[in-house]
Order: sequence, then structure tokens, then C-alpha cells
Amino acid sequence: MSVKDFSKLTELFPDEVVTHSFLKDIELTDSQGQQLGTFALITLDNGLDHKRPTTMGPNTLVELGTLLEAQRERAARGEIIGVGVTGKPYFLVAGADLSAVKRLKERENGVWMAQLGHDVYNTLNDLGVPSFVFINGLALGGGLEIGLHANYRTVSTGAGALALPEAFLGLVPGWGGVYLLPRLIGPENAVKVIVENALNNNRTTSGPAAFKLGIADAIFEPADFLEQSLAWAAKVIAGEITVERPNAVSDPLTAEQSAAWDQAVATAKAIVKAKTSNAAPAPLRVIELLEKGKTWSKEESAAAEVEALGDLMQTDEFHATVYAFLDLVQKRAKRPAGAPDKSLAKPVTKVGVVGAGLMASQLALVFARQLKVPVVMTDIDQARVDKGVGYVHAEVDKLLAKKRISSDAANRTKALVSGSVSKEVFADADFVIEAVFEELQVKKDVFAELEGIVSEDCILATNTSSLSVTAMAEGLKHPERLVGFHFFNPVAVMPLLEIVRAPHTSDAVLATAFETAKALRKNAVLVKDAAAFVVNRVLLRLMGVVAKAFDQGTDARTADTALKPMGLPMTPFTLLAMVGVPVALHVSESLHAAFGDRFWVSQNQQRLIDAGKKGIWEIGEDGKPFVPQETLEILEFGDSPISGEELLLRTQDALAEEIGLMLEEGVVAGPEDIDLCMILGAGWPMFLGGITPYLDRVGASERVNGKRFHAPGFASRPV
Repeated sequence: MSVKDFSKLTELFPDEVVTHSFLKDIELTDSQGQQLGTFALITLDNGLDHKRPTTMGPNTLVELGTLLEAQRERAARGEIIGVGVTGKPYFLVAGADLSAVKRLKERENGVWMAQLGHDVYNTLNDLGVPSFVFINGLALGGGLEIGLHANYRTVSTGAGALALPEAFLGLVPGWGGVYLLPRLIGPENAVKVIVENALNNNRTTSGPAAFKLGIADAIFEPADFLEQSLAWAAKVIAGEITVERPNAVSDPLTAEQSAAWDQAVATAKAIVKAKTSNAAPAPLRVIELLEKGKTWSKEESAAAEVEALGDLMQTDEFHATVYAFLDLVQKRAKRPAGAPDKSLAKPVTKVGVVGAGLMASQLALVFARQLKVPVVMTDIDQARVDKGVGYVHAEVDKLLAKKRISSDAANRTKALVSGSVSKEVFADADFVIEAVFEELQVKKDVFAELEGIVSEDCILATNTSSLSVTAMAEGLKHPERLVGFHFFNPVAVMPLLEIVRAPHTSDAVLATAFETAKALRKNAVLVKDAAAFVVNRVLLRLMGVVAKAFDQGTDARTADTALKPMGLPMTPFTLLAMVGVPVALHVSESLHAAFGDRFWVSQNQQRLIDAGKKGIWEIGEDGKPFVPQETLEILEFGDSPISGEELLLRTQDALAEEIGLMLEEGVVAGPEDIDLCMILGAGWPMFLGGITPYLDRVGASERVNGKRFHAPGFASRPV
């Protein structure tokens, strides 16, 4: 490898933020203090602060590869005894530069990028002296793969995120990770890292967990991590330490290891099917590489990895994922469109929650844990209050048992949450949110009562999922302090907050709402006061199309599986059962009242409610879903069944229509906010780009609206 070899690639990135490779020679001694020789330590650093992690772009790789080649020459001359690589504070490397990768318009460019990574990393594995990577911090994708190519690895206990997230991002661990990791830590553990964690919302592994898996050979505390790692490397080089890897597989595989490999691949296939309905190309390509890699040589796997990366970088799904991950979740979510200047926000030192049911109790817990201010709940009798406070305490105890919080933090959180049957306890609150029954008049009555109790500066918030915030404000003396503050269930898990601005909501109230959301570690999106806001409006339009097809005669299995090609996190009937048939029907009725026949009101859902049924499906003894005969007997069907393909088309068109109307109404600032809401509030796949890039690429937006949501080539393969 040389600069000249990949000059066509590096020339495409004149503005790359280069992670430089800084060399420092260190004299190592053995445990007796005897000189061992010179150790070449390379530090990867982009010269920026901790807000800008180091990444691997083409120019970065060429610089690192050139330096590694120089160390190989030094090793051949007997000048050095080992080479180590580490990173700037908090980071080893955050992987390939995705913003750079998405700009590769030609497949050939992607192949070059993949080949360049292999060439550089293989050099680390072939220096003529032992190579080490000291994982001092975050190591993702190519950042972890550089460690896998080294002969030895150490990791810091403070390294909070190690992962191979490529399956999540629309790629494969194509710089050797898919081949090396199962051989290092065993195929079962590798599937957990490469497939299960990646598809479980990009879960990462901590330093201690990585050490336990066998990714690293030694682990040290952050305070003197580099010093301890160098001392350990010296012992390895001196022969004072023999590294054992109990999870590693042999070459060739034993019969037992071969069977374990096959089982791990089967597990991976089941995970991918459950998580994506096999609708995303990247996880399937990962499985292919894992399965065939069992008998491949390293060189054969590398060639296949290069081809896979070249293919996947040109897919719609990869570009939609980069748009969703980088442009939306990493950027837009942190700078919400339309949010007022944060300097207008007022401090929140006490929170009130009206209600003590399940949702109210979840709210109380998240406010207490994140804001660390007193939170008081109220309800109509002491038994309900005690149950709500008891729920919070029980959830805190669960967190303590899982060691997610300390004993002191648990005690402090419990002490912050109290309850009362009198709303007078809200007199000194800065922020009061209601979580009572989803009925407009009930909520209006609550706010009318609160106005006579709280201070004039107190913000009043509603957690309504579908009702008009404007209507709730009617009759209030200070309508400017009412704001929609819609959480998603489960509150502790779902990251989205829909912040609803009513006509009179002041900028100061809105700014406080956004800053409070940020303090709660939620991602807030500003939405207009329109029925069901964003997520529920989109979901109910989808569910309504499916329910209508079912009611009109389409069989349950066809109706419930027609949307599989979209790869949604759950089927419509599963979602119906999860949110509850009464809730779904109530919101559908609200939307029908607001928008007319676009939103189907299913009489069969009412029949399910009347019969005490919680959903369409039940699970048989064989573990498979079926519709019980007694359920079929209470339902009524038409005689106009449609195919799954037709239902998918109708759903695509309905979503394109509804989102087009929402944008015309100004419900959000742009299609990006629709996508962000569906990703964070409904868990819709990033490989769809949320939803609007998908509707563009299947032609629904043009069929229905006569125009695309985005320009050709945006969040899709380059044009």
C-alpha cells in the first residue's frame, strides 16, 4: 500500500477531518528493570476536543498505513521490538467516517475504500514484531477492527462503547471483523456482538464486558491505563506472560466448534428475521459472510467483504440509514427545528404529576431520576396515591438490583417522590403535567382547578396523545402557559417527546419545555396542535388501512403480514394488542372526527372490546399465532378480500397521502421531523430512513402527491 495506490480515492476527500498518526518511541524494560528495546507507540488523534471523535477516512488510513509500513521496515532492521496503537482521550476510533462513505457515488470507490482498510489493517498484523492495540475508549466498527488485527489487545475499564454496528448501519464489518471476531471469542459470542447487539438499537459493549468475552487480553483502570498497558506489553514481549484465549476456536475447527458455528449462524438468522423481517440487505449479507467464513481463509473472507461493502454502499437502505442516523438522530434531534432560544427557559425546581396510574408513575420516575428535583403525584384517593408512589419505589429497587444505580442514588430518588390526595401540594411547583383519563372535559377540569392553586409562573403540561391542546386552553386565565408534552410508552425507554405548541403558548414556556426535555434525556420535536400530532396519526392511518382490509374480508394472516417488506418492528395486529384495542379505537375515532373517512373506525374492534378480547391473535401450544374460532364468531366481515401485495400498496399510498397533508398543514417543519418522530417514537427502521425516503423510492409519494418528499439521490443511492 502507498499513497500513490489510493490517490484516486483520497483525492475525492479534500475536506476530510484527518485523524493523524503520531509516533513516539518508548524504551521498554522487563520486570527486572533490564532494557528490552524500543517500542513504537502510535496515537490516533484528530486534534479536536471530545465532541469530535476520531474516524477513519481515506486520507487517515493512508497516513496510518504509511507509518505502519515504516515500522515494518524498522522492525526488519532490528530497531524496534513492538508496535502499539492507542487513541486520544476517550476514543480509540469511532469507525469509518460515514459522512465520507455516503459520498462515494461509484461502486468502484466503495471497493477501493474497503480494500484500503484491509491493506492498512493487515500491515498491523504483519510487522515482524508483536503488535498491540490499547483500547483506551470508544471503539466502534473499524475502530474495533483495528484492534482485532493486532496480535494483542488491552482495554480500559472506562471504555464505555465497543461494538461492530455495521449491520445496524447498512454495511458489514468488512475490515476483517466478521472473520476475526468469531475466531477470537467464539461464534456464539461473535453473533451477539455483530448481529444481536447491532440490531438491538445499536447496543454497545463496555470495556469489562469486552474483556470477559475475550476481545481484550488484559484490562486496566483509566487513571494509568497507558502506563499499565505498556508494562503489560513489555512482559508479553519478554516472555513473562503467556496469553490464553479460552473462547478462541482452533484451526481447523473441532467437530464441537463446527456444530457451535452452525448453531450461531442459525441464531443469527432467527434474530435478523425477527428484527427486520429480512427486509434489510446488510444483516443478510453479514449472515452470508459468517456462514461461509466458517471454512474460508482470511484472504477469501477479505475478498468477499470487499465485494459486500462495494455492493452495500450503493444501496438505498445504506444511504437511508446514514440519513437517519447521522442527519436525524445525531444532528437534527440535538437541534430541534423551531425551538425558541434556550435563554428564555426558566428553571424547574419542583414537578407535579396529576394522576398516579401507570403512565403518571412512569412520568414521576423519569422526572425524579433525571431532574433530581422533588416530584409529587396526586390522585382521588390515598390508595391510588400509595400505589403510584409504590410503583416508583419498586422500579428504583429494580434498577438497584441490576446495579444500574447506586444505593445512595436509589435512596435519593425515592425520597424525591411523594404523593397526596390534595392538589394544594402543587402551589410551589414550577411544572405540572397531567396524566389523567384521555377525555377532553376531564383534562379541562383539571387545568381549571390547577389555575386556582399554582403560581402564575407555573407551566401546565398535558401528556395527551391525541386531544386538542388548544381546546384544553380555552377558558384558562393564562392559556400561554399550557403546552403539550407527549411521552411515549414505556417512558423510560422511548426517547421521543412531542412538544405541542398551542396558539397562545409563549416562547418562554416552549423554551422551558425543550430544556426540560433535554434534561430528561429525551429528544424533542416541535409539533403543531393537530389531532394525534405525528406518531399516532401516522400509525393509526397505517393500522386503519389494515383494519379496513381485514374487516372487508382479507384473512388475518394476509392482513397482518402484508407489510413485512417494510421491516417494521411489529405487525399491525401485534401493535393493536400492545397499545390496547380500546386505546386504538378511541384514537381512531378522534382522528375520524378530525379528518373524516381517511381514518377507518373498525366496528370489529368494538366487538372485540365488548367481548373482552385483547387482540386478534392468540398463541397456540405450538407457539404460533392463530385466531380462535370464538373470536371469528363475534366478528363480521365483508366479501372484498385483497392480496398482501395490494394491501402493501394501499398502505404505502395512504402513508404518502397523510404525511403530505401533515406537511401542508404545517404539523412539523419538514419531512425530516416526520422521519425522526417515527424512528424515535415508534421504533421504525433506520433502513427506511424513517418513512419518507422509503415512500419516495417505492413511488408512493409521486403516485399520490405528484412529487417526492426529497430530491432524487437524497437518503437513497447516488444519482
